[in-house]
Amino acid sequence: MISRTQSEKLFAEALKYIPGGVNSPVRAFRAVGGNPFFVNRASGSKVWDVDGNELIDYVLTWGPAILGHAHPKIISAVKAAAEYGTSFGIPNPLEVTMARLICELVPSVKKIRMTSSGTEACMSAIRLARGFTQRDKIIKFDGCYHGHTDSLLVKAGSGALTFGHPDSAGVPAAFTQHTIVLPFNDVEAVKACFAANKNQIAGIIVEPVPGNAGLYLPKPGYLEFLSEITTADGALLIFDEVMTGFRLARGGAQERFGIRPDLSTFGKVIGGGLPVGAFGGRAEIMDCLAPLGPVYQAGTLSGNPIAMAAGLANLEELGVTRETGNAYDLLEARGAQLEAGLRDAAKSAGVPVTFNRCGSMFCGYFTSEPVYNVADAMKSDRERFKKFFQALLNEGVYLAPSQFEAGFISTAHTPADIEQTVRAAAKAMRTL
Repeated sequence: MISRTQSEKLFAEALKYIPGGVNSPVRAFRAVGGNPFFVNRASGSKVWDVDGNELIDYVLTWGPAILGHAHPKIISAVKAAAEYGTSFGIPNPLEVTMARLICELVPSVKKIRMTSSGTEACMSAIRLARGFTQRDKIIKFDGCYHGHTDSLLVKAGSGALTFGHPDSAGVPAAFTQHTIVLPFNDVEAVKACFAANKNQIAGIIVEPVPGNAGLYLPKPGYLEFLSEITTADGALLIFDEVMTGFRLARGGAQERFGIRPDLSTFGKVIGGGLPVGAFGGRAEIMDCLAPLGPVYQAGTLSGNPIAMAAGLANLEELGVTRETGNAYDLLEARGAQLEAGLRDAAKSAGVPVTFNRCGSMFCGYFTSEPVYNVADAMKSDRERFKKFFQALLNEGVYLAPSQFEAGFISTAHTPADIEQTVRAAAKAMRTL
């Protein structure tokens, strides 16, 4: 058993001053047993805890570290930007460069505004959709998580789902009365909803590839259907690409699936590991924002120069890699290698596993049935996942401490990392 004496001491101290000892519920280990470990160093595909244990990391700060941890170009960009000041509160050149780059990479985005988090981006996109359409109702999907905004924290995935309380305390019923929650991948449910609420729906917000209840993919034609029905009704389609943006393709999930939503939200990768978010879309919609229009949105640290510098370095480096010349080809190859290895390990051990993957995002569910939505995901054997998680952790492999979170791969993950992970998984599978 690996010793984590220093982590245990730190967690005991954290419990005295921080609720639950963590600053985000997803970092807690309550779903898998034991206590979280503390990290003080990360590089490439690895993290090292305060006890000196080395781990292959598939959490990657929950997605942003697509190039791996502490990439030299990002670190250099952050240092250079910091030399000129950490925050200005007035426009800086880097936010213009970032806005132009995103608009060039994502054809559906003609104008964009920066925020400091994905939660802020989604909250603002919803407000903008309501202001533009002059309608109140929003459709979201069970298991999709769009941040902890009151009106969207309804049957959410991620941490809320893990702890068995999909609806958060402290959210008045009146705040969610205009939020309609439907099952993902269910065409008929969406049709029925629009029929019952004709000309009342401001928009649909959706993770095009939901990654907060594990990972499952849209069925063929489903995203096209959402685009068509919103257009026909005069509602807006909002893609929450905080997780998938610039990870599944250079232009995000919308490039991968060939869809142009009306609005999109971004985060994670565009910050290179620093706090950031953004929302953008059609120019006539975005021009409804203050100071041009009546929809108010603001943020003291929006477009922070250090975050912009880190994000620009991240996006620019994604254009090429020394190994293949294309970061996304490399990510796809590593993902395919991991998928094949884990499938073989499960088959050899006779353990039922449904493995979903989209590019460099993945999730394995301990169930023999396909997983297309959160109801399917809930059929996974969570006790088996708990044992699997702990077994991999003891072998130096770190997955997210919840069955209901996606895993991530970076360009820093090597074939040897994947092989080590598969060996550890095969060993763990034989004990389940």
